[in-house]
Amino acid sequence: MQGSPVICFGQQPCGFFPKRYLVAKIQTARRLQTEFGGEIVFFCHDSDHDPRETKTILRHRKTNEPAHLNFAFENKVQRKFSPLCLKRITNDWQARTLLQLPNYVAHSLIDAFSEARAATAGGFCLEMYRLMGLLEGIRIVRSGDPAVRRRACDVTDFFVDVPYQGEIVRARLVDGQLKLHEGGDCFISLPRADFTKEQISPARDSRLRWMQSVVHCTHYVAGAGEQAYLRREETPEVTFVHRDSIDRSDEAFTEICE
Repeated sequence: MQGSPVICFGQQPCGFFPKRYLVAKIQTARRLQTEFGGEIVFFCHDSDHDPRETKTILRHRKTNEPAHLNFAFENKVQRKFSPLCLKRITNDWQARTLLQLPNYVAHSLIDAFSEARAATAGGFCLEMYRLMGLLEGIRIVRSGDPAVRRRACDVTDFFVDVPYQGEIVRARLVDGQLKLHEGGDCFISLPRADFTKEQISPARDSRLRWMQSVVHCTHYVAGAGEQAYLRREETPEVTFVHRDSIDRSDEAFTEICE
């Protein structure tokens, strides 16, 4: 192996307590680092706009019944269309959620949640993962960072952050037309607009090559879903590693890592 290994995993912000499959990716990356050294990079795709990504599934401590919690956003346009790095959380959301947490998690995690300070959903998720001890020694590369976007390669399949009804939304460029997906076969067509590289983030099928042009990883830890669509032929220099298995992968991880 030439040079120092760069072990990368990618994920959208996936709940204010992270989904267990993200923790499995982190654990896999740390295991690889123990085996052959190198740096770990978390490619955080915080330019994704789907609010379902941050749904947090917790189990009641007495009944074991699942609860589905999520952020509350300032308005409908933000909730549906703004990137996670720009979706602003309502002022009372943290306090209201804090009242519910004793039913689901231990005091150490409640204390971490109380300490977290961030205005956006993407920012709050990253802050919580840090406070939980999950990101120690890991370099974060965010797809919503303008500096990262300037360094990334050009792609033909992408989204553009543009103004709409007083907010910044993430519109797909389709045949030269900017569109917002309403659901099903319904789309909102936006006026044509000039845009710069700092406004562009990759679509699913172009994400790997776009990320690799910035991260230059030697190893990539991928989940089961990613394995189905990753275009490995575009990055022959990368060794792909399946993330370690974990039970209840879609549920929230609710431990503090010392």
